Amino acid sequence: MQRPPLAAVAALSAAALGYELLLLRLFAIIQWHHFAYLAISVALLGIGAAGTFVTLARRRLLAAYPGSFTLAAAAFAVAAVACFAAAERVPFNALEIAWNPAQFLGLGAIYVLLMIPFFCAATALCIAYSGFGAHIPQLYGADILGAGIGSLGLLAALFFLHPADALRAICALGFAAAGLAAWPAAKGRAAVLALAAIAGPWLLPAPAVELLASEYKDLSQALRVKGARIVAQRTSPLGVVTVVDSPLAPLRHAPGLSLNAAGGPPAQLGLFVDGQAAGAVTRFDGNTMPLAYLRDTTSALPYRLLHRPHVLVLGAGAGIDVLQARAHGARQVDAVELDSRIVTLVQQDLAEFSGRPYSAPGVQLHVAEARGFLAASRDSFDLIQVDLLDSFGSSAAGLGSLNESHLYTVEALESYLQRLAPGGLLAFTRWVALPPRDSLRLFATAIVALERRGVTDPGRSLAMIRSWNTTTLLVSNGVFSAADVAAVVDFCRQHSFDTVHVPGIVAGEANVFNLLQRDDFFAGTQALLGRGRKDFVERYKFDLTPATDDRPYFFHFFKWRTLPELLDLRTRGGAPPLDWGYPVLVMALAQAVVVSLLLIVLPLALSATRHAFAAAPAKLRRRVPGYFFALGLGFMAVEIPLLQRFTLFLSHPLYAAAIVLSAFLVFAGLGARFSARLGPSARWPFAAVAATAGAYALLLPALLAAAMGLAQEWKVLLTLLLVAPLAFCLGMPFPLGLAAVAARAAPLVPWAWGINGFASVVATLLATLLAIHWGYTVVLLLATALYAVAAAQFPDEPGP
Repeated sequence: MQRPPLAAVAALSAAALGYELLLLRLFAIIQWHHFAYLAISVALLGIGAAGTFVTLARRRLLAAYPGSFTLAAAAFAVAAVACFAAAERVPFNALEIAWNPAQFLGLGAIYVLLMIPFFCAATALCIAYSGFGAHIPQLYGADILGAGIGSLGLLAALFFLHPADALRAICALGFAAAGLAAWPAAKGRAAVLALAAIAGPWLLPAPAVELLASEYKDLSQALRVKGARIVAQRTSPLGVVTVVDSPLAPLRHAPGLSLNAAGGPPAQLGLFVDGQAAGAVTRFDGNTMPLAYLRDTTSALPYRLLHRPHVLVLGAGAGIDVLQARAHGARQVDAVELDSRIVTLVQQDLAEFSGRPYSAPGVQLHVAEARGFLAASRDSFDLIQVDLLDSFGSSAAGLGSLNESHLYTVEALESYLQRLAPGGLLAFTRWVALPPRDSLRLFATAIVALERRGVTDPGRSLAMIRSWNTTTLLVSNGVFSAADVAAVVDFCRQHSFDTVHVPGIVAGEANVFNLLQRDDFFAGTQALLGRGRKDFVERYKFDLTPATDDRPYFFHFFKWRTLPELLDLRTRGGAPPLDWGYPVLVMALAQAVVVSLLLIVLPLALSATRHAFAAAPAKLRRRVPGYFFALGLGFMAVEIPLLQRFTLFLSHPLYAAAIVLSAFLVFAGLGARFSARLGPSARWPFAAVAATAGAYALLLPALLAAAMGLAQEWKVLLTLLLVAPLAFCLGMPFPLGLAAVAARAAPLVPWAWGINGFASVVATLLATLLAIHWGYTVVLLLATALYAVAAAQFPDEPGP
């Protein structure tokens, strides 16, 4: 072994990280996002397990090089497709896990299957690190640079390829890495692998990469109706958008429609994103008469209080809120929609059916993210309307509990209110959940946003009503007059809606039409407006603390004190009234910690490797676990919060993922290459990381908020300028430490590498949990402490 396989390492790392990101997309389509997230996190244990395996079999694997690297890379290519195909066929229902413990067996099987491809790829990489200890900075640089290219390449590929076909590309890249490794010693074998890369994945039959969505997802249920069929579909990194026609059992989508309504909606087509309901495309031919039903929904309330308003619709989707605004005579409508594929479907693919609502007179379409659009806009609006952005089923099941959302934070509401004209209204419509959760949290968030703007009596600026399945909250940039209150009460009376809150409301005026045995809506809003707000939030069974940009988990409501009730309902066969996403995340963290500790200790317990460990200096053996575990925790504790910060700043999740993740990995790779020039006593990279991360924790939110209004190209440039120096320094400690271990105790290299991999898994889960409770600022500050620990544990100190 003379030359390190840099090209093969880069290609394999690109394939492995591309596969990790692709699995998030694939499992979001066939299952639900938070179980996909956990499955990927636990599957990454394969990286750490590979370190343990190479530690135990180091001599044989190095003796068989490059064949061992080639075999492991080729095994990754095969397993990437085969293991996913097997995993999606495992009997598992994410919704049933709440009351059926047997579902954990299915989830465990998915964990094991997804672990195999990562184990194969990591085994190959670990062989390279073990065999080329003198070239660790170059190897780590190629590893990280390849990962950056892989993440960016996958995101680009998903604009053109269906996720199932992107899986073929990952397989091809794995075979290419195997071929590159085999080329110097076995050109014939390399040629076969090259042919496998070029032709093999594309010759796979369609069923081998077919996406089998859960039968419990909305799209699967819709397609079970006789005559239902898919009429249009588009894909991108944001997801797969599907449109369904059901002529024999016509779709009727009208959230919050009064039970007194004289008629329903015209013909509609179902709209689904990643298999979950996302609204409907409504037939429109320019005649607003068939849209009369939109006057009978709770979301029509603001039009009773405003005359010919200038309307801003955030999350316009298929255009139903635009049609509602036109039906009420709005003089101008600005519609903001993030997903260009939905716009293309509505405006082009289904133009004859939809009537192209975004091309109507007085309507201006903006393909943008809501917060970014508002930061750049200088217009003022009479009404800002936030659409129902999730399906009723997803909301009721708590499937968004681990999702970040910057639409419903205190800072978001402040930005909306800043763009309202005097007396303008901010309107939110949410699904009814019992006991109430998101409606009350949104009400509490509005109170805090108003108080931050200097409003001393927020109750005079708030109004809320509810129907049998939706609530609508109005926040005024002013106060509601007596005439406004009378109009709200009259609107509710006409449509048999219940008044939850208006200024001056008393108990007898609430809970009149859609009767609840216990009206927690009225009681909750009154408590949130009273002096006992803090005590009420503390005592309530769900977490109603307003979300912030630092803690953007609006849909996380779990409280541990509610767990006994949840378990009791499960034993009685009832569906729990809260999400299971958070408890499962905690369970996954516990599993990851236990498995990590076992696999870290395993090499020390086996006689086959005990002698090699005993030969290493005792101080080195003690420092290796602490150093590499602290690095794994610290790296992710920096990367995850910054990715979240820049997702908001760049106003688009794809831009953030592509730019931030790639910049992190590319500049870290450059830092790794640079570390080869540093002496073994260099400690300034640790101080640089700790100082920069600490400064970013305290100063970055204000800096990015001030720069939100910049043009997109300047925001991208600023992002690169901020990420580059920190990432460059982050790339140095790992190769420095690994090179030090290789120089003093080469058998410990794969063990150290595996420890770092285990720590990355734990950190991914732990950072999310910490952010939910204390925010990303705390996570970043924790990272500074971890790098200080790593500096103190550097494995090159003299002594016994």
